[in-house]
Amino acid sequence: MAKKEKNAVRLDRDGIPKVMRIRDYFGDSLGMFSLNIISGLVGQLTYFYTDKVGLAAGAVATVFMIVKIFDAFTDLIMGNIIDNTKPGKERYRPWYLKAGIPAGILVMLMFAVPKGGSGLQLAYAMVTNFLLTAVLFTAISIPYTSIMMVRTNSQEERGYMGTWRAAAGYVSGMVIAILVIPVSNMLGGTQSAWIKMGAIFGILLILAMLICYRTSKETAVAAGSGAEEKENAEDAEEESIPLKEAIIKLFKNKYWVIVLVVNFAAQVSYGLINTSGTYYCKWIYGNDNLTALLGGIGMLPTVLGFVLVGPMMKKLGAVKTLKITFIMGVAANALRIVNPYNLPYNIALGCVTTFANIPMMCLGGVLTAMAIDYNEYKFGQKLVARSSSAIGFGQKVASGLGASLVGWCLAAVSYNAETEAARVAAGEMVSMGTRQAIFTFSIYVPLILYVVMLVMIMKFDLEGKIGDIRAEIEKRKSEKKAVSNENL
Repeated sequence: MAKKEKNAVRLDRDGIPKVMRIRDYFGDSLGMFSLNIISGLVGQLTYFYTDKVGLAAGAVATVFMIVKIFDAFTDLIMGNIIDNTKPGKERYRPWYLKAGIPAGILVMLMFAVPKGGSGLQLAYAMVTNFLLTAVLFTAISIPYTSIMMVRTNSQEERGYMGTWRAAAGYVSGMVIAILVIPVSNMLGGTQSAWIKMGAIFGILLILAMLICYRTSKETAVAAGSGAEEKENAEDAEEESIPLKEAIIKLFKNKYWVIVLVVNFAAQVSYGLINTSGTYYCKWIYGNDNLTALLGGIGMLPTVLGFVLVGPMMKKLGAVKTLKITFIMGVAANALRIVNPYNLPYNIALGCVTTFANIPMMCLGGVLTAMAIDYNEYKFGQKLVARSSSAIGFGQKVASGLGASLVGWCLAAVSYNAETEAARVAAGEMVSMGTRQAIFTFSIYVPLILYVVMLVMIMKFDLEGKIGDIRAEIEKRKSEKKAVSNENL
């Protein structure tokens, strides 16, 4: 039997050449690993600022929301910068180093809130959060999200990239969820312990971004032929349009709007998950170290989700997969209302919601890619980075809203950690106001968000049309090239 050629062309189920190898998926996934280190640690900041530094919950929530509003606009700016990069130059990959290394350093400094008045501490919190999330996180995430479109033309490989990215991001997120509270408590539970952990995570972030940079490419063909580079350059010139015009076109693409809304709801949910768990364990279950137990148990449905999302997408498609899991999320959160205090009961339902979260993490990029293809079909322009940045705009506001909702709910009931701790020490229950605030941002709001996502995804009927749309795009390109050749 003849030996299989090393450089033999591999085709996906749609007949499109495959260019990714295991090492490529792994290296690319480390970008999401790094981004989720940032978002995971930021998700812990409300607890850190209120219970370790001593800042008021309402003030902290307002700081986060202010930062996120400005943060969201930096996504649009970054997308515009990338889409207007001069032809012939790399658009995406260089930002992995330009922003990745400073981000790792800033993670180390994020917990070093100086002693002094609350005004100084809030100012430090605002500046460090703005620089980390609005500037550096954005300068990594927009090119990282956009590069999927030029890394491979295969929808199948894009799906696998999304799965690898989600898995790597979930690993870093779960490491933070499982280890931050127990390890910081073992180290004394002081601000100093958090600073040490910040240094460790900062170093991991830098190493991960270096590997991601090393393994990434900006071409959808393995060899990077001159013809491909020329075509990419032509696309870059084609998409050099004003930001306002690009945004108007995006909002005329109903599928992009659906993806925007679904991503917005999902990010609010993720923001709540990252921030709410510690409060739930501390005040409802009575032990904040249970965050490690819940995080460990949550790995089971997480692994199951990553194992099943590929086969589910292959058999059902991205949209049907999301419909099923959103229904699961609605049901699980509704059932939690019945008994929010029982630990085993809520662990079981929490596993269902954890599983329901995974497909959206994996397939969000696939939905975005389809919406971008529809841009080209409807307007003759892909608007790759600006499509991603505008969705990133919504995601930033959403994640900030999710984190801020926790602080605002607690502020609405005049939450004070020392007062609640005194109640518990005296053998009393945590106040009803605090309990209801925690139930609101842990159960009621997530239930509403899953309903919104389910309603919106049921309107996304593009997946069945995407083959015909791509064929029409290729036909237009061929006709345009033929006319161009005739004029020469």
